[in-house]
Amino acid sequence: MMQHPEVDSFDRLLEVVKERSKTEMFFRIDVKPPFSDTPDNWEDRLEATFT
Repeated sequence: MMQHPEVDSFDRLLEVVKERSKTEMFFRIDVKPPFSDTPDNWEDRLEATFT
């Protein structure tokens, strides 16, 4: 999120994570995304999107 301040929703964050998964080997997030559409299972969804 810090590297992509233009991201304004959880769905857009998923798109960015998917793109980054093509060039990155590791994924780490330790802060809940501050979007109104962030689901309760946000960690699982982000990890699943990355893999």
